[in-house]
Amino acid sequence: MSDWTTDSNECLSISMVRSVEDKKTLSEDERYENFHPAFTYPIFGEEEKIYGYKDLIIDLKFASGSLKQYLSVKWSDKLQSVDTVDNVDGTMREFLSEGIETNEDAFRSQVQEDATSFKPSGKMIYSYTRSASKGKGKSFAAEQPSPEDEDTVVYEVYHNTWETPGFKEYHRKMQIFILLYIEAGSYINEEEDAWEFVVLYEKRKRQDSPHISTYHFVGYSSLYNFYYFPEKVRLRLSQFVILGPYQRSGHGSELYKAIYQYVLSQSHMGELTVEDPAEAFEDLRDKNDLKMLLSTKQFMEEGFGQDSHSHSGGRVGKVGKALKSLSKGKLGPPVEKGWAEKWRVKLKIAGRQFQRLVEMLIQMHLDPLDNRGLRAYRLQVKERLYRFNFEVLAQLEKEERLEKLEETFQSVRDDYGRILKLVC
Repeated sequence: MSDWTTDSNECLSISMVRSVEDKKTLSEDERYENFHPAFTYPIFGEEEKIYGYKDLIIDLKFASGSLKQYLSVKWSDKLQSVDTVDNVDGTMREFLSEGIETNEDAFRSQVQEDATSFKPSGKMIYSYTRSASKGKGKSFAAEQPSPEDEDTVVYEVYHNTWETPGFKEYHRKMQIFILLYIEAGSYINEEEDAWEFVVLYEKRKRQDSPHISTYHFVGYSSLYNFYYFPEKVRLRLSQFVILGPYQRSGHGSELYKAIYQYVLSQSHMGELTVEDPAEAFEDLRDKNDLKMLLSTKQFMEEGFGQDSHSHSGGRVGKVGKALKSLSKGKLGPPVEKGWAEKWRVKLKIAGRQFQRLVEMLIQMHLDPLDNRGLRAYRLQVKERLYRFNFEVLAQLEKEERLEKLEETFQSVRDDYGRILKLVC
């Protein structure tokens, strides 16, 4: 049986196809064709296996900007039994948009046409730049190059809703990436009006015609509006995906910053939350939230005293090494709760997330010789842990409960140290 069984992750090849002219601008290490998904179990089942074929290749191509789709399913041999052989083409079509192209020549012709005619829908809310000579951005620098430089690649984020002309049809093309890259990801309901979307594109000048720029899809996030007492809305980040070739290049952080800055700019939005974040995304969120707090001069000065410095303006202390010259500020420990809540509301960060960030910042500044400060910090963290896990801990005997709290505290502290190293 194994001779006729294929791993669906390995046989599915994804390509983001650019026009001939646009390919000329790519550096040697840029590869946007023939990459594989992280998951296929939403399509082919939990085992991610396809039965009935030898040398099976599922070729799924997209026009890099318009996301026009092409599908081809090929094999060297196929079992004749109709009942047991998986219908690969039919199964794939259940999850793709209408109008799939099956003629490759026609598809490539459409890619050429769409390259210059496609423009993102919605309103641009954020942009950043990278040097083209650094490829996908793996060596991106803190100082962004000028958009006017010939060697610069611009990235732009566009905000859309279901009401944006043409976006609903575009979303049907890009939503397949949710299944292929987010564990437990699923399609959302188009009938729910509360959805908002931010889409990230690469905008690159052509080598031979620098006055012409073309757009290429990088990733997107789905956001949902909830009521937020008394008269605002809470924006929940529900789905977040960056295509494989663009991952580990800082684009996820930029998309997250775009979302956060958008929330800050909207007076009717009171808070940004995240729905069941995966561990990798939680790290991305923590890292960017910490950098934002460290660069907020007033927050840092009030929190740790006038001698503290912002993340962008100087040293705030290395992990595990306190700045002993700092005068005690509002972050204590213990933190002044009223002051912290004022800043949490101002910065529109969810309650538990803000508490964790505050704990990380305190840990960063703790003096290992300050026993009173260490004890106050430990009690502050344990209080939050106890409240968060109350139902479980309340069922334990006192001695076991205290032991479990201490064990959890040490684990949290170790994890904070790991996260702080991502920032410092």
